[in-house]
Amino acid sequence: MELTNKTALVTGAGRGIGRAIAFGLARAGARVAVNDVDPATAQATASDLLSAGFEAAAFPADISDPGGVAETLNGVLARWKCLDILINNAGIEPHSSILELPLADWQRTLAVNLTAPFLTSQAAGQIMKEQGGGVILNIGSIAGRAFGLRQRAAYIASKTGLLGFTRECAREFAAYNIRVNAVCPGVILTEMTAHLRQNETMMKKWLEDIPQARLGEPDDVVGLVVFLCSDAARYITGQAINVDGGKVMS
Repeated sequence: MELTNKTALVTGAGRGIGRAIAFGLARAGARVAVNDVDPATAQATASDLLSAGFEAAAFPADISDPGGVAETLNGVLARWKCLDILINNAGIEPHSSILELPLADWQRTLAVNLTAPFLTSQAAGQIMKEQGGGVILNIGSIAGRAFGLRQRAAYIASKTGLLGFTRECAREFAAYNIRVNAVCPGVILTEMTAHLRQNETMMKKWLEDIPQARLGEPDDVVGLVVFLCSDAARYITGQAINVDGGKVMS
């Protein structure tokens, strides 16, 4: 699980799971390019990494926009001359019934959760192909598998699509020595899930269905991410692995 001399780009790394992944990759030896749509949080994560003695830089941009992707990857290449690891973590989760979901929310969710990984994977894939290999890891959700959530139609559609995209990337990119996998967290203790945890009745029922009887922490996701990015996972591609305390078993 050694990532020394590797350059990793983590999208949505300003907070939550993305921030934890950025630190996990840095601890494993990687240089970390911190992306977030919010310049302040991107810079905060990068600054904290630098203060901890790691090599990092902030690349704030909207990666659901082709211009933002080009700006980010060009910046990474200008600084470190390579890109070995791409973590597609950025995501949003609007709450609404299908009957009341605004079209704008549907489109924005698909743009951030599905189009952005397509754009970044396409651009990073071209770089990695020329380099002779690399790793792309998509942060999905158990909601994208055989597990639904009420009032999350746009989120579920995007995460289900992301898993299909992961498989197709793995098939096509294998010829270029690029591995592509997905990690599917359950409910993790982040700002994104704070609203869910306010519903005590729902959380009680949720916890009853988790064999480990607890919600996940961001660091619970990190170990698997680092493993999948390392040469220890060199024969693993096209997989989607749950990190949910056993809530969904497949």
